[in-house]
Amino acid sequence: MVKFIADFHIHSKYSRATSKDMDLESLDKWAKIKGIKVLGTGDFTHPEWFQNLKEKLTPAEQGLFMLKSGDSGTRFMLTSEISCIYTKKNKVRKIHIIIFAPSFETVDKINTRLGLIGNLKSDGRPILGLDAKELAKIVLGIVPDCLIVPAHAWTPWFSIFGSKSGFDSIEECFGEYSKQIYAIETGLSSDPSMNWRLSALDKVALISNSDAHSPQKIGREANVFDTELSYQSIAKAIKEKNPKEFLYTIEFFPEEGKYHYDGHRNCEISLSPEESKKYHNICPTCGRPLTIGVLNRVAILADRKEGVTPKGAIPFKSLIPLNEIIAESLGVTTVSKRVGIEYQNLIKKLGSEFNILLDVSRQELESAVALEIAEGIVRVREGKVVIEPGYDGVYGKIKIFSKTEQKTPSKQGMLI
Repeated sequence: MVKFIADFHIHSKYSRATSKDMDLESLDKWAKIKGIKVLGTGDFTHPEWFQNLKEKLTPAEQGLFMLKSGDSGTRFMLTSEISCIYTKKNKVRKIHIIIFAPSFETVDKINTRLGLIGNLKSDGRPILGLDAKELAKIVLGIVPDCLIVPAHAWTPWFSIFGSKSGFDSIEECFGEYSKQIYAIETGLSSDPSMNWRLSALDKVALISNSDAHSPQKIGREANVFDTELSYQSIAKAIKEKNPKEFLYTIEFFPEEGKYHYDGHRNCEISLSPEESKKYHNICPTCGRPLTIGVLNRVAILADRKEGVTPKGAIPFKSLIPLNEIIAESLGVTTVSKRVGIEYQNLIKKLGSEFNILLDVSRQELESAVALEIAEGIVRVREGKVVIEPGYDGVYGKIKIFSKTEQKTPSKQGMLI
């Protein structure tokens, strides 16, 4: 048994709007920096990326792979995201699904079948005119050990519960295959406590992943396990929701996600569910329908009050990425050179980003970096943050320090 962090949902350089650095070597490098042991490959349906995976990866533990060029410690799991767009019950549905597969042979069979339905070369996340239920039927019919996981389950436009094109239940989406849906991905704009308000979700695991489009973004959400290092052990921990093996998830503060509140980006209108109700879900500026966010959508489907923790629920910890904490602590943007210097300084002195965010003591932090950055990290651990909620595609804005607090970097923090 080994304790490790896993991020299953990412994309390759063959997906739209992704960094050209989303290759295996860069992902391996950043997995070590972040402290991630198991990383999804993403995009295994794309022919060029899949060929790249077969050329550069070699089997490690059962169902996991490592770079042929040398065992850095990073393990890759074969995963991919499919965009299912179809009409059901007179409504257009747009559902994103993550597939987990245990072998290259399995992926070969999946790609052959899906290639008969749509163009897998067009995008790393292909768009298929395929019912999500039929996708589950195809994949699980090939190898039952595959996992089918609805991605970012609450985002308005492309998710199982999305306000614009989703369903009201897992059963409505997957029909007779619902019993083989063992997990959903909560997404950046919701956290487990929000999902706990739906008793219907008690039977599934709530997993969290980065959906990263650049190497630096991997691990912004993740999962922590204590199992044997293998595909089967990880899948078993997810299916059984065993808190001794699936320890907790690492979450964005959901307010930071870009679909938490309702709103209309073009008019810069951001509204809480209560405010939206007053306007009858219509933008008060332009008169067009608001994009209903995750908080509102959860409330619509919920059958529990806020604050209920179901028996056996997997716990979670809310964090903010280290570069964002540094930027806020110094009063600069994340692209500032100073942020990069401080980030590298911390990694060099204290190890991986997750070790710094989760485990390093205040005393160790204060001896390694500017006091205000150490204070920022501790405040985030304690949940002492204020976030202006994201809405309609706009990320939320984090405030760790008040305007009156000093944020001038000390000389100590600039030493490398």
